[in-house]
Amino acid sequence: MPKIKIVSDSSCDLSPELLQKYDISIIPFFINLGGKILKDGIEVTPNDIYEYVNLNNVLPGTIACSIEDFRQFFVKWKNEGYEIICHTVSSDMSCSYQNARIAAEDMDGVYLVDSRNLSTGVGHVVLNAAIMVQSGMKAKEIVSELELLIPRVRSSFILNNLEYMCKGGRCSSLMLLGSNILKIKPEIIVEGGMMKVGHKFRGLFSKVLEEYVDMRLENNSNIIPNRIFITHSGCSNEVIASVRKRITYHLQFDEIIETIAGSTITSHCGPNTLGILYIEK
Repeated sequence: MPKIKIVSDSSCDLSPELLQKYDISIIPFFINLGGKILKDGIEVTPNDIYEYVNLNNVLPGTIACSIEDFRQFFVKWKNEGYEIICHTVSSDMSCSYQNARIAAEDMDGVYLVDSRNLSTGVGHVVLNAAIMVQSGMKAKEIVSELELLIPRVRSSFILNNLEYMCKGGRCSSLMLLGSNILKIKPEIIVEGGMMKVGHKFRGLFSKVLEEYVDMRLENNSNIIPNRIFITHSGCSNEVIASVRKRITYHLQFDEIIETIAGSTITSHCGPNTLGILYIEK
């Protein structure tokens, strides 16, 4: 039986520990930091993003993996005797999937998975694929199972403020001002492969996060309790502990995994963003 290599672009926001545990390889996005093109997670960190924005008052650019990046990566693993299952951020949010598809056009044994998600919404799909590899499933069988899984991944985030969204042209200065004055914390959800605004909470970030977890988890009969991610950008240990406690109040998950958003996701959401991401039945 051919060996199978699980691959993802760096949008999946999985920690180095998880990547090592499940033998997952990453193709990094690139960040344009004032003209310097740097590899996400290798040459640039979220702290570099915060510092750059604070100093320059503009967002860095994010650049998807190129066709040639994917091609070279695929050739490397194929030459080592692997079939490849490659995951990308939603094709409606980036050209990453399209570039991977073009790169793999003349290659056998390369399977592409459009996650229809972002951050650890992608991460859920990637981890499930890696677990299926460990169980001995064939690549085609795994991809078929992932197609059934993808629509059941639930991803959402709370933004503490709209500064980065405003700088990125996704909301107006007037909306930013109103959000700050009224202490509005919008929920961003992933639906149909795209981001949209969900519930608009109001109040202190810590209190809003409790309400957010309650809203997401109180009707939990349809949630698979094996794994939930707490994914955030620079939130305090106290905030994380509070969210973890609130999750446990509603449902006992086998794993509550904290991950930190990488430079690509951070460049769009900014600091003090937090989401819980899980899978439904």
